[in-house]
Amino acid sequence: MRDDNLPQDPHQPYEDVMAMLLGTLFVALGVTLYTQAVLLTGSTAGMALLLNYLTGWGFGVWFFAINLPFYYLAIKRMGWSFTLRTFVAIGLVSVFSELTQRWVTFESVPSLYAAIMGGALIGVGMLMLFRHRTSLGGINILALYLQQRHGWRAGYVQLGIDGLILLAALTQLPLDRVGYSVIGAVTLNLIIALNHKPGRYIGVS
Repeated sequence: MRDDNLPQDPHQPYEDVMAMLLGTLFVALGVTLYTQAVLLTGSTAGMALLLNYLTGWGFGVWFFAINLPFYYLAIKRMGWSFTLRTFVAIGLVSVFSELTQRWVTFESVPSLYAAIMGGALIGVGMLMLFRHRTSLGGINILALYLQQRHGWRAGYVQLGIDGLILLAALTQLPLDRVGYSVIGAVTLNLIIALNHKPGRYIGVS
């Protein structure tokens, strides 16, 4: 049982930096698995992956560009500190995702493995960022805002929106690719929903 009288334990700057680096590296590795298997995820990352497949431009370029309009909501609703952290995290994922595809190569990646492990890596990375008042922009900002304002679990909000994005992907990708992508999205969002509940984690940045 949580004791509401316990003092909050602020994160130290080095803890925020470590979480930022490791969290974005986890996400970048998950994105690399998805790219190798031609899968999608949800949120702005899913949009960036789809545009990557359609245009040949790198995921990092699209991911950074798509998130630009969402900074207004982040500044207005979540504050400058959160927004700046998010801007840095998005920049790191954009860079790390391009570098990881050069650093790590896979001779063969089974689709089911890529879906589950890619979703798990992205989910754990996002969880680390959430717990240090950082997001990956886009739908993450909206989900965190709704959790903060209304108590809606961020994972469940994002799961619903991600479902709509994956449905739209049916117009561009084979059915089996979308099916595996759904498995990955469920894995990702369950990790967040089960581990990022309001009031459970008292560390603050």
